[in-house]
Amino acid sequence: MPVLVTGGCGFIGGNFVLDWLKQSDEPIINLDKLTYAANPATLKSVEGSPSYTFVHGDITDGALLANVFARYKPRAVVHFAAESHVDRSIANPEAFLATNVFGTYHLLQAAREFVKSGAVPVDEFRFLHVSTDEVYGTLEPEDPAFHEDTPFRPNSPYAASKASSDHLARAWHETYGLPVLITNCSNNYGPYQFPEKLIPLVLHRALRGETLPVYGDGKQVRDWLYVGDHCSAIRTVLQSGRPGQTYNVGGCNQRTNLEVVHTLCSLLDELSPDASGEPYSRLIRHVTDRPGHDRRYAIDATKIERELGWTPTETFSTGLRRTVEWYLQHQQWVEEIASGEYLKWVGQNYADRQ
Repeated sequence: MPVLVTGGCGFIGGNFVLDWLKQSDEPIINLDKLTYAANPATLKSVEGSPSYTFVHGDITDGALLANVFARYKPRAVVHFAAESHVDRSIANPEAFLATNVFGTYHLLQAAREFVKSGAVPVDEFRFLHVSTDEVYGTLEPEDPAFHEDTPFRPNSPYAASKASSDHLARAWHETYGLPVLITNCSNNYGPYQFPEKLIPLVLHRALRGETLPVYGDGKQVRDWLYVGDHCSAIRTVLQSGRPGQTYNVGGCNQRTNLEVVHTLCSLLDELSPDASGEPYSRLIRHVTDRPGHDRRYAIDATKIERELGWTPTETFSTGLRRTVEWYLQHQQWVEEIASGEYLKWVGQNYADRQ
């Protein structure tokens, strides 16, 4: 029986599909709406694989979901599909509620009806809801890292929408007995990431000689997780996690945003020196901080290590170098996606940062 992935043309979903098909002969069904941040080119290498099927559709479409479950009879759902950019959620929160809250609701309902039909034994089915550490809010420098029982205190429309979807997933387990698993991850980075997020944004703009905007003082702290490590964590939870449980997934790599940007500049100085001979760090500009910008995130990932034996394999140094090398080798992929809707967004939101 196949695994149904939602949002498989996005950054984490696309990496997961590629990783899964390398690790397993089990088929993947990829359901994706193909919004601005999706890129089917990410999965071009598997398009002809008999183990890969693409379905174009919206997770808010209940009838379509019922048809997908009935036709493909998945043994598991890995739910990545989400609007995921904080700045965009501030500008247009309604889109985040539609996909992240109501889309998750429709997907949970479709999975529940599918299991009720007897098409797959309930104890053999899994619904893995992929979420974020942003649901927990912000930490002070002296605070301990987020753990699975940390109360939710979301501070952006994006974080609030994901917190809502986490609650829905848990409720469908507690109320209806759907075998739900939840993961909350720290900031992902790596190949195929849409260039509005910090690391690919800096790489894209630096190579074009454009300014590198850093919000506020740049001392906001994030725990960075290489996307390949995240994919291995999801596989582990899907295989061995206990239904009804939440597992935090972190990279054990806390860095300030300013540290990240300077490290990227140093790597570019080494791997792709600017024609001017000047360091890329000359392009850094501090800009007005965004509203409700959380000061620090940090993940306590001891539960997934203790119970399931998972730990990240990439350090921040090794993972970031791999990421920069990938982007330098795949400039065409970046240029193709960094157009259209993306350029429109940049023009509207970063016009004062050029």
